[in-house]
Amino acid sequence: MTQTTAERQMEQPSISARAKQATTVVFPLNPVQKPALFTGLIISIILLSVTVAVAGWTQGVLFIIGIGLGLALLHARFGFTSAFRRLLSVGNVQGLQAHMVMLAVATTLFAIIFATNFSFTGTDPVGYVSPVGISVVVGSFLFGIGMQMGSGCASGTLYSVGGGKSSMLLTLLGFIAGSVIGAFHFVFWTEQTPSLPAISLAESTGLGYLGGWVLQMVIFLGIYGLTVKYARKKNPPHMKPLATTTGWKKLWRGAWPLLVAAVVLAVLNALTLTIRGNPWGITSAFALWGSKFLMLFGVDVSGWGYWQGNTEALQTTVLADSTSVMNFGILLGAFMAAAAQGNFKPGKIKPGIAGASILGGLMMGYGARLAFGCNIGAYFGGIASFSLHGWVWMIMALAGSYLALFIRPIFGLKNPNPKDSMC
Repeated sequence: MTQTTAERQMEQPSISARAKQATTVVFPLNPVQKPALFTGLIISIILLSVTVAVAGWTQGVLFIIGIGLGLALLHARFGFTSAFRRLLSVGNVQGLQAHMVMLAVATTLFAIIFATNFSFTGTDPVGYVSPVGISVVVGSFLFGIGMQMGSGCASGTLYSVGGGKSSMLLTLLGFIAGSVIGAFHFVFWTEQTPSLPAISLAESTGLGYLGGWVLQMVIFLGIYGLTVKYARKKNPPHMKPLATTTGWKKLWRGAWPLLVAAVVLAVLNALTLTIRGNPWGITSAFALWGSKFLMLFGVDVSGWGYWQGNTEALQTTVLADSTSVMNFGILLGAFMAAAAQGNFKPGKIKPGIAGASILGGLMMGYGARLAFGCNIGAYFGGIASFSLHGWVWMIMALAGSYLALFIRPIFGLKNPNPKDSMC
């Protein structure tokens, strides 16, 4: 018996139903912005060539990795800020679940790299394991507030600026300023406030990297399991679907599933560790850029405790700083991804949002310096490096994000509504 068209359509899930099952759905895409995409490619080639000529191929490879990070972040709209906000406001766990997958993959790769001392460049791999003290507690709490006010974390700020979101440029400027102020106050927070030493869940506990890996896998699985139960209880709205396409075009034109991006980010972070000897980081470059700017006006920042032992970075080109080079790659990768999707469309900034963006950036920059990193260096890189301070960062940033939910409406920023079908 032949089915009618109406019967076949009834058997197919609606767009809204499919959207509830995934974070992406097929919609017509905007035309490729060819002039912008071509410009991004030319700038990338020029900057790569200059970087290699000035600082060598290692920096050039890190620049390319940065482009890959920018592409993954924008194509999936992979968020740390939005993941925390959706979790705390309406109980949506999709973002946090993606974090757990990303952290599990990164932890596995990091454990192998640390245990074997593997490196492509001969540089011994060293993770981000930092002291756990008042500075981390205060800094990550401030960062949590700031990321919700600025509507983006460190990685989110970079890929949103590259993707054409105008307000995030103000967030970035505030971020740089806050990083400089945090660098100026760094010694007070790290040396004159109570602190425990750096604690590694692999080395400090005597578990070794295998034991530390097992411990963290149990934690990741536990958190993931709790999010599944929580979602069943809350029945939260699902994330709004991202317009995408099918086939190979999805790689460069459409939206990437969150879990795919999570794995890509973890692999690229591990690759970064094997090339430069440290995991991916972002905000130390902001402190460098801001400090160099002050030096143009005769400010002697080399005397600050933050720069002791690293004054060479202040005297050389930023292309010699691997974090800066990767940040430039993220900006360009996101720019080209947005142009390929036809979504690079900067707009006007409302006064309230402008104020929140600047304030959020200041708080994130200051908080990142106190907490030995941001959502990338402390949360992502710290936990993947088996550092206890990474877990403390996560908890306090969630607390700061929760408080920020009550502050955001003052500046005209909306929080997800549990009554909506999508968030």
